[in-house]
Amino acid sequence: MHKADAANPADELAEVRAAIARLRLREARLCATILAAPDTGLEGRHFRAEVAERRFRLFDAARLPETVLADPRYWSESVTQEVRCLPAAAATPPRPRRLRIVH
Repeated sequence: MHKADAANPADELAEVRAAIARLRLREARLCATILAAPDTGLEGRHFRAEVAERRFRLFDAARLPETVLADPRYWSESVTQEVRCLPAAAATPPRPRRLRIVH
């Protein structure tokens, strides 16, 4: 990001979200590597990875009878706000930069 871009919250938000997406992808790949061979790669110099299993119950609304699903007494409405990052009409998005992780 250039210094001039840093003052624009929309551009900075889009760049932060791109960096988060890259980190989430890297996290998923590292987790997959550990889960594929849980007996190796768990002890690092500074951290130890642990594989744990969790069980939980899920409510499956699709299994309810249609009469319940169609009854407005069982529904409520919620309104939220979200911020979307869309390309500006006259601009091309910047090339993604590689994230450098310094140990």
